[in-house]
Amino acid sequence: MKKTVAALMYTAIGLFANPALADVETAAGLRDGDMRKLVFHTTPEAVSNAKFQRADGAGEMSLEELEGKHIMVNFWATWCAPCRKEMPMLSELQKEFGGNTFEIVTIATGRNSPEGIKKFFAETGIDNLPRHQDPKQKLASQMGIFGLPITVIIDPEGREIARLRGDADWASDSAKAIIKALIAPPAN
Repeated sequence: MKKTVAALMYTAIGLFANPALADVETAAGLRDGDMRKLVFHTTPEAVSNAKFQRADGAGEMSLEELEGKHIMVNFWATWCAPCRKEMPMLSELQKEFGGNTFEIVTIATGRNSPEGIKKFFAETGIDNLPRHQDPKQKLASQMGIFGLPITVIIDPEGREIARLRGDADWASDSAKAIIKALIAPPAN
């Protein structure tokens, strides 16, 4: 009994000492429906600094350049039906939450022609998500992206805090509640 009480006290102290951990715990508790597939890590994990191509051939970049806000990285492909299904929902999530504290970054991995990506975005009316590419799958491989789609949530310090394998309803109330919990200013 003493050990249980001590463990609960240390957990509570840890949550109050680290507001970001408390936000992750809160967000994890909001998973419902498709969001149950979103796995929050007990300890944030390092992400790869492998370069990928910026949209429209504007050079290369790494995820490290995006530190400072929560980033939701969606690895997808034009030939992947579930990827194509969820992309409009990601666009909706970006419209609602995108800004100084949150951003969705889409990275087409593997063989995807820039023209095919542009055509898909135009057909679905997506104009607020980047058309980045990882044609040689260097970033995807280093981040353990096997199968598509996979969505990774990265904290402002550039560490992976959650991952969802497969497609999901990113426009759901649960998904929106999770993002709100993650990006909410710390309580004083």
